[in-house]
Amino acid sequence: MSTTHLLQSWLRVRGATEALAAPLSPEDQQLQSMPDCSPTKWHRAHTTWFFETFVLQPRGIPPFDGRFGYLFNSYYEAVGPRHARPRRGMLSRPTADEVTAWRRLVDSRMVELLETLDEAALAELRPVMELGLAHEEQHQELLLTDILHALSESPLLPAYQASAAPIPDRPEVPLRWMEHDGGLVEIGAEGEGFTFDNETPRHRVWLNPFALSNRLVTVGEMKAFIDAKGYETPSLWLSEGLDFVRRNQICAPQYARYEGGVYRVFGLHGLREAPDHEPVSHVSYYEADALARFLGGRLPTEAELEVAMARVPVEGNFVDSGALRPLPAEALPSLFGDVWQWTSSGYAPYPGFTPAPGAIGEYNGKFMVSQLVLKGGSCFTPRAHMRATYRNFWPPSTRFQVTGLRLARDTRGA
Repeated sequence: MSTTHLLQSWLRVRGATEALAAPLSPEDQQLQSMPDCSPTKWHRAHTTWFFETFVLQPRGIPPFDGRFGYLFNSYYEAVGPRHARPRRGMLSRPTADEVTAWRRLVDSRMVELLETLDEAALAELRPVMELGLAHEEQHQELLLTDILHALSESPLLPAYQASAAPIPDRPEVPLRWMEHDGGLVEIGAEGEGFTFDNETPRHRVWLNPFALSNRLVTVGEMKAFIDAKGYETPSLWLSEGLDFVRRNQICAPQYARYEGGVYRVFGLHGLREAPDHEPVSHVSYYEADALARFLGGRLPTEAELEVAMARVPVEGNFVDSGALRPLPAEALPSLFGDVWQWTSSGYAPYPGFTPAPGAIGEYNGKFMVSQLVLKGGSCFTPRAHMRATYRNFWPPSTRFQVTGLRLARDTRGA
């Protein structure tokens, strides 16, 4: 990556974060609606702290405010103590304007640094820069999921944006199956281009013959599940999942209301009626597993999805489209975008995985327990961030992320 390319990437990613925050008032940016979410202001500050801590300070450039390290460190134990995550919404100071000033100062210092580096210094800096930019893209998606949850808690159900981009009127796509031979395959990242450490090393796995649905599971299929009292049918559920929906009195996906045959969802553009052929979203792993079983399929494994995704271009409905909502499927299927796809695979290290030394090594490895892998990206994910080997991961109860599912089934093969 040349200096010019790195500068362009820096300006693009940092500018995208500010563009996503622009529709929000300082009051909006302060909201933290539950411990798993963070305020918009905190996302903007934390991503700035990352570059100040891991790029500028090691090169002798002092911090904007030495107190900010305690406020905006997320989980890096090696860097030092930090403010409690559930209390991030209590940080009324610094203000949103002060965070803007901090971001602008760090931006100018980073540009000045990048423009002065020789080839050897640039090569040394590149890995942490690529990680930092990918990290900020992750927080762009979190900024949207977290503000959606916060706005949903208001009785006014305010919209993040008053109007949406025009939504294409697409015909309903019938479900059909795309078969795969299976066999001994390779998954995981290798070669050129940035990847997170949890995507490595590349290794072999055995797959029995399988098939994937050509489209994501839809709102119409969720309505059929609800109409058939799927949420109340124990035979469809994992025991833990049934306990989860009963304990939380869940009868529809998060942000969804299904009454009188009408399915309405609250999204970044406010409350709207969702068409039957729109991908269903905001379902937990438990709901996805039960819905797949109701429809006569199962959830795919991580390896099954990755092998299929590796054969097609990374195309789909990402945040770049401006839709900011799942879109009905097109006739030519895309395996990416719209909603993150739950898999049945636990989030665990690949054979031979070793975290990097120091604080950077805390980025992924220490979370490899009690979570499941999701693939494919969503309508909140930056397009440049996505690839077949990407491993998202969340606990099975997660619903506030843009999560959905694709069906899989076993086949006999040739």
